[in-house]
Amino acid sequence: MSSPPARARRADARRSRAAILDAAIKLLDARPDASVDAIATAAGVTRQTVYAHFPSRQRLLTAVLDRLTEEAVAEMDAADLDTGPAADALLRLIDAGARAAGRHTKLMQHLSTLPVPPDEDQTRHTPVADRLRRVIERGRQAGEFDNHLPVDWLIAAVITLSHTAGEERMAGRLPAAEADEALRISLLRLLHPS
Repeated sequence: MSSPPARARRADARRSRAAILDAAIKLLDARPDASVDAIATAAGVTRQTVYAHFPSRQRLLTAVLDRLTEEAVAEMDAADLDTGPAADALLRLIDAGARAAGRHTKLMQHLSTLPVPPDEDQTRHTPVADRLRRVIERGRQAGEFDNHLPVDWLIAAVITLSHTAGEERMAGRLPAAEADEALRISLLRLLHPS
């Protein structure tokens, strides 16, 4: 059993890690090139503490992306995915993800340029894919969605189209409302039973 000082150290470490991530998200969203020193200062910790939790800037950015993904998934869970028509639930899920990404536009734009190993990207998308699977399978059972294409294909297509809409929005090639509408129409056409 852990001693009280050991538990206190772990609690302090969790608080420090959370403060670092909170500061990194806020600072990097305003200035994607913000230094680790600036992040440490904003978090109220030393540079050494940042590196104790995140051995490199890349690991810090990966943790930031993980945190933002967790926030997006929490927003998706709050979208009540198990009620109403599956098509409506899918659109609520997509809107929740877009809202979460939209809170940190500059940061998401910067993070999207970083090299990410495919297995790491797949792992990060697993919670999103799980929620999509639930909605798509419900829609297929109800006859709302296509039963001919493999579910995994549909999940991959939904994620890819969602990323494309976000990229078009961030690059300024499509206004946000147009990108969102193009995504909705494309997804409903993709999933519509033939």
